Amino acid sequence: MKNLTLRQLRYFEAVARLRHFGRAAEDCAISQPALSMQIKELEESLGQPLVERGTRGLRLTGFGEVFLAHARKILASVADIEALALAASGSPSGVLRLGVIPTIAPYLLPAIITGLERDFPGLALLPRETVTQRLLEELQDGRLDAAILALPISEPSLAELPLFTENFVLVRPLGDRDRPVPDREKLGEMRLLLLEEGHCFRDQALSFCSVPAARPREILDGSTLSTLVQMVGAGIGVTLIPEMAVRVETRSAPVATAHFPDPQPQRSIGMVWRRSNPLERRLRQIAESVRAAAQEGRGGAG
Repeated sequence: MKNLTLRQLRYFEAVARLRHFGRAAEDCAISQPALSMQIKELEESLGQPLVERGTRGLRLTGFGEVFLAHARKILASVADIEALALAASGSPSGVLRLGVIPTIAPYLLPAIITGLERDFPGLALLPRETVTQRLLEELQDGRLDAAILALPISEPSLAELPLFTENFVLVRPLGDRDRPVPDREKLGEMRLLLLEEGHCFRDQALSFCSVPAARPREILDGSTLSTLVQMVGAGIGVTLIPEMAVRVETRSAPVATAHFPDPQPQRSIGMVWRRSNPLERRLRQIAESVRAAAQEGRGGAG
């Protein structure tokens, strides 16, 4: 068997992740023929096919699935070795690949970027916005250095550092502003507008509202918080949004907001990274900068 290359492993991981040669080539910044050739050479070196191409798209062979797990472990270890070199220098510098979930990114990322640029001038931030599950996969594969998301994650291979907590806010049509705030039982009986499947904020809202599983038709999905708030303004229903989003999302919609009585529904926001990352001390420094920037961006809220 010929020597395998990290380049081949990265190309194969992209193909496996995106299930498409064209998108994988774009992700890797090479031409599709060049990527296909590298995958072919990898398969010849292994003596086993890794992918199957069919009318219904691309899928991995049984061997390909097993090989993928090993390839991702290798790529994550390489990322840790690269971090080890950075750990030997002084203050945080180099590239920080930071993931952020969609219910945080639009509201806090500008303040976080400004804070990191001020505190660590040598640090180049590469932000990535996507849902929690993808962030966790990319963290464990070494494609991200850290991520800001809702805790807890409860993944043994990842370290968690809480940054702050924030309350959920009820958004309802403007005409309802003088009505009593519904308790969680009454809220569960109303027409709820929630983020689509895959967003952790959806699961947190459903948990608070005590929505029976038998009532899926009473729940309408949206892809962004902005869409949900605009739908509320049109009188379609009510929704919950995180406190950090209120100022941005309600300024152009005829809606009213209200806080729930104590104990208020809330979420814990934190930063996570691989426990094997030798840059942990630096990541904790960066997390403190993120905490301070987030507090400034939220108007000094705790």
